[in-house]
Amino acid sequence: MGDRDGGRGIKVTKQLVISVMSKDRPGIVADISGAILDLGGDLADLNQSVLGGYFTMILIAEFAGETTPEDVIARFSHIKSETKLEANIKEMEVPLEIEKSRLPGETYIVTAQGVNRKGLVSIMGDFFFAKSINILDLVTTREQELYTMIFQINLTNIASMSSLRAELQKLAQAEKLDVVLQHNDIFKATHEVGTPCYSTVEG
Repeated sequence: MGDRDGGRGIKVTKQLVISVMSKDRPGIVADISGAILDLGGDLADLNQSVLGGYFTMILIAEFAGETTPEDVIARFSHIKSETKLEANIKEMEVPLEIEKSRLPGETYIVTAQGVNRKGLVSIMGDFFFAKSINILDLVTTREQELYTMIFQINLTNIASMSSLRAELQKLAQAEKLDVVLQHNDIFKATHEVGTPCYSTVEG
């Protein structure tokens, strides 16, 4: 397939989700973005971090219709580096613009903080799973002995917010956590991801 659809003059593009991991080093972002540019790709969305000395990146890039995941892998293989780069690539079934617009109206943020110990993410995950609450996004950070979890969750199917707040408060007391529950729009307006919150459960 070329970049025109059936001679109608419509440009055909595809969006690829690209996940990359490598031992961290200077210049890796330039190498990855440069490889995508060499293939005529356009970055649409990107998130990267360094954990334990390992660089991780997940991004969405838009390419001409004839570009395949194998083309991207082949281009990555030509990156000159002493560190091994591992990549997984999948074509998006739904365009990014449509996917973003599907964020549920009842999207909430739960921030939970406590003294670091094993199993904290599992405890919160089990709580949400028991109530059929879908986790849309999760960020965790550890600063000395303080462990912070920020969950973006879909509460569309929750019948009683007051009951959920009460159960979250009970969980927070039992597990010695500080927990904040607030609507995604309020969180976006008042916080940055990773900013500590010290309140208890609130609307």
